[in-house]
Amino acid sequence: MASRSNIKESIGKPIRCKAAICRKAGEPLIIEEVELDPPKAWEVRIKILCTTLCHSDVSMWKMDSGPLVKFPRIFGHEAVGVVESVGEHVEEVKEGDLVVPVFLANCGECSDCKSPKSNQCTKFGNVYTDKMPRDGTSRFRDMKGEVVHHYLHVSSFSEYTVVDVTHVVKITHDLPVDKACLLSCGVSTGIGAVWKVADVEEGSTVAIFGLGTVGMAVAVAAKQRGASKIIGIDLNPEKFEIGKRFGITDFVNPSDCKEKEKSVSEVIKEMTDGGAGYCFECIGLASLMADAFNSSRDGWGKTIILGVDMHGSPLSLSPYALLRGKTVTGSFFGGIKPKIDVPFLAKTYLDKLNIDDFISHEVGLEDINKAFDYLLEGKSLRCIIRMNH
Repeated sequence: MASRSNIKESIGKPIRCKAAICRKAGEPLIIEEVELDPPKAWEVRIKILCTTLCHSDVSMWKMDSGPLVKFPRIFGHEAVGVVESVGEHVEEVKEGDLVVPVFLANCGECSDCKSPKSNQCTKFGNVYTDKMPRDGTSRFRDMKGEVVHHYLHVSSFSEYTVVDVTHVVKITHDLPVDKACLLSCGVSTGIGAVWKVADVEEGSTVAIFGLGTVGMAVAVAAKQRGASKIIGIDLNPEKFEIGKRFGITDFVNPSDCKEKEKSVSEVIKEMTDGGAGYCFECIGLASLMADAFNSSRDGWGKTIILGVDMHGSPLSLSPYALLRGKTVTGSFFGGIKPKIDVPFLAKTYLDKLNIDDFISHEVGLEDINKAFDYLLEGKSLRCIIRMNH
């Protein structure tokens, strides 16, 4: 295993390190030793300092069939680390830089990366691949020599990982590492959706469907933008007290609505005198997307879809509501362009955004399965998983 004393000797060579491997859907991860190749051209090998568990990891961990299912696999895509070494043609980062690996590519060369209208990358756009994007191979092997698959271009549940340079963002060393890893997915998604996609203005009314990390990040940003009413919608009543710390002013429990024989949208329209100006769906259920749309104001209400429906269910909306001026838009990674916006968010955290409360638990890599337990039990927003190098 590469250590501080022999890190120089490891450059350009395979290294052995510990990783949490998923060998079968839904089963606890196993801490194993893996061999990791050196970075090839346009690749970066990163020493992971800490990582977190996201709902997307859990969704894929549970999935036991379909084209996206590949085992054994190293999950994890929210992380921060230090550059251990770089391959040929890598110039934007160097050994020792603090970096955030991100699941969304940002090549800076394609038409979409150059456009202010999109954060998609048409050159490296396949998010769900289990391999490196340029040559279609893996950099991980187990101790039997068998391939271990990548996940979302990051695979951060490992002491070291190899990431394409299009998925690497350099950030300031001034940012605490446990906070920095929050910027690589969930928190950035919620904040970006408010700032860049919705462009919420002062005095707005906001409804947030789902108070996980993404939903709470929406609340943080909406509060910072001066929203007058921020309504959280969640089945877990404990989320209201938690949400108050992030800016939630009102709470709606769908179960209570059923008891009153009212729909969620009816309740929200009563609370907002006709509907919320901005509705954010942060769970990934087509039914909730429809509820969010129906809760928005006629004429100019805007619904932003942040959740990923893993079932591919169709979304049913009223064409008459659309005709009256309501809009609905998708938002991948909150409209964030990683290499431009993540460093900006890092600086903004230091200046005026408090994201410390997103961290609810902390474990070491050897106890990573506890992080799954906390999230599945609804006890955790983000559990920091620290590497024990």
